[in-house]
Amino acid sequence: MDEIYRNVPLEEIPWNIETAPDALVELVESGRVKPCKTIDLGCGTGNYAIYLASMGFDVTGIDMSQTAIEIARKNAEKKGVKCNFYTADLLGDLHEIEETFDFAYDWELLHHIFPENREKYVENVYRILSPMGKYLSVCFSEKNPQFGGLGKYRETPLGTVLYFSSEEELRCLFEPYFDIKELKTIKIIGKFAPHIVNFVFMERR
Repeated sequence: MDEIYRNVPLEEIPWNIETAPDALVELVESGRVKPCKTIDLGCGTGNYAIYLASMGFDVTGIDMSQTAIEIARKNAEKKGVKCNFYTADLLGDLHEIEETFDFAYDWELLHHIFPENREKYVENVYRILSPMGKYLSVCFSEKNPQFGGLGKYRETPLGTVLYFSSEEELRCLFEPYFDIKELKTIKIIGKFAPHIVNFVFMERR
């Protein structure tokens, strides 16, 4: 992933979108998620973390790409907002993160994590969330027609391989740890084309 951020112009990286997505904005503007200590899991260049910080959230962003984190820090400085950004392996022990958060979200991250590694990831999210903390996860649905439109594993033009999930898979993944408040399949705006995604909004038990 770091190679992509080092070698591909930011305007050509499909997930690097500066404008916060409508579904995230709606959670904030409706008051379902109020300003609080927040962690952006797989924050990339920090676009959505910066949006939330501008809305009064205390935001930490983590990503496995050191290059992305460096760009995120510069972006936050340019926008005049305060965020904390760290390089961390979301499938590791997350020793870099010593605090807990009231809201965690991953936006189009989970489809980069294959099923055999997802339980470890979800355990990490559970551990860094405060009791009753809220969690939003958005990932590609198996109903999404892109990248061939068939099969659970699909290769992208950037050479990455993604896993496309069903709602039922995600319910089985998350329910041991979280109370699912909303699970639905929605269409969102992408940089180059719309996406069909699974939207899961949860609360830590």
